[in-house]
Amino acid sequence: MKRLRACVCAILSCCLSTAYPAHETASTHHRHVKTNSAHQSGLDRSGKPRKGEASYYGRKFYKKKMADGTHMNPQSNAAASKTLPLGTKAQVTNLDNGKSEVVEIKDRGPYVKDRIVDVSPKTADKLGIRKEGTAPVEVKPIEIPQSDANVSKTN
Repeated sequence: MKRLRACVCAILSCCLSTAYPAHETASTHHRHVKTNSAHQSGLDRSGKPRKGEASYYGRKFYKKKMADGTHMNPQSNAAASKTLPLGTKAQVTNLDNGKSEVVEIKDRGPYVKDRIVDVSPKTADKLGIRKEGTAPVEVKPIEIPQSDANVSKTN
């Protein structure tokens, strides 16, 4: 009887140990899909230029994973936007000095009031915002991935 009970416990334990992770994976996937689709609906695919403050990624973000799954490279042209779709190419112009650079939206943020874009340190150097830390900018989308997998180009 003890052997039978031990055998039944072992079988139940195996069944539960494989069923629970599968349930958790499904739950996590379900939450991710809901969050992702809800977030997708708030994206701006209009191509309209926007004005606001720009900042740049600090050291603590170097090599961290960005929203597109790649790691932050301080020497890249990566940028973060709360509203532009990932993969968007945009021209960022420093309104104080007229310097412009093309960035690719690979991350979400910035999460500071009134900021509309975070750029890589290399891009911040080229735009002349590294010393002050922020600058007023215009972000003009150039290529915008559409929800149907096409890319819309603006002029």
